[in-house]
Amino acid sequence: MPLRSLTIALTATGLTAGAAQAADLTATVEIPRISSASYHRPYVAVWIESPDQTAVQTLAVWYQQTANAEGDGTDWLKDLRTWWRKGGRALRMPADGVSGATRAPGRHTVTVSAARLRNLPAGQYNLVVEAARELGGREVVRVPFRWGAANTGRTAGTTELGAVTVAVSR
Repeated sequence: MPLRSLTIALTATGLTAGAAQAADLTATVEIPRISSASYHRPYVAVWIESPDQTAVQTLAVWYQQTANAEGDGTDWLKDLRTWWRKGGRALRMPADGVSGATRAPGRHTVTVSAARLRNLPAGQYNLVVEAARELGGREVVRVPFRWGAANTGRTAGTTELGAVTVAVSR
């Protein structure tokens, strides 16, 4: 009988061995419409970091994927300074399932399956979103969330980013 009640207690608190593997993560990133004579879509990086701000995994990078007169879009990824320093420079672009084209103003969703995050231990993390825009600004926002249990976190940027939401579902 004590073993049975212990199992129920662990399952109820989400501390079973498979709990962290049974969830999906959905991030919603809003890119605001900015009135500017020379508007350029921002480069955006979305990643997970531990509470001590160590990068854990890059989830998405949106950048110019075709070369133009100014060069290849990968040349400007270093403008996402925080992401670049925390591990972006080690990521070879284009990265399958991670990289994509820049996005227009609006709400955009990044959904990451439990299989892709199977090695992420249950615990507290931050979803980090960084945006940098040519002839514009740069902004980084952090949204705390708990991996391994259903929860939602929200914040909002003030210039280059709008509302940012992270949801962990079971």
